[in-house]
Amino acid sequence: MSDDSTTGAGRPLTARANFLLSQLGFHVAQTFAARLAPLGIAPNHFGLLTYLERAEGCTQQQLADALGIHRKVMVGLLDDLEQRGLVERRRHPGDRRAHAIHLTDAAHHLLPRARTVADEHEDDLLAALGADERADLVAVLRRIADHTGNPPGVHPGLPLAVKGNSGAPGDAS
Repeated sequence: MSDDSTTGAGRPLTARANFLLSQLGFHVAQTFAARLAPLGIAPNHFGLLTYLERAEGCTQQQLADALGIHRKVMVGLLDDLEQRGLVERRRHPGDRRAHAIHLTDAAHHLLPRARTVADEHEDDLLAALGADERADLVAVLRRIADHTGNPPGVHPGLPLAVKGNSGAPGDAS
């Protein structure tokens, strides 16, 4: 026999993992966007710049494929980052028809500050947990993300990013 407090109609929202994850996800997205705003970037910019830092020199198409973003959306996102002075397109040395994407000096200076913001944000969010609990939480969340088919290190909202995305409420991040 099931306990109505944990299943079915009698289960409160605060006992539902999907509700709590959604509630926290919204909070995290909003507060992270607000904390990054003084740096002139949104969470989707941070994600793309962080990925590019490890894959600098890849083509626009390789970047779009790796992140699961339609090439036209990638062009708009890169246009936005280029206008902000954070990336530059250079002719690809092996394919004159392609552009290699590189971080600018400004991006290399911005990323450590943005990572500090991300670290402080995570520390504030997880302040109620001890080190072991934090590690356990990350492991469980990673397992759930893997189970749902999310590619590691790629935010599902990134493909929705469009030119001019400010990271404001309602924007993809």
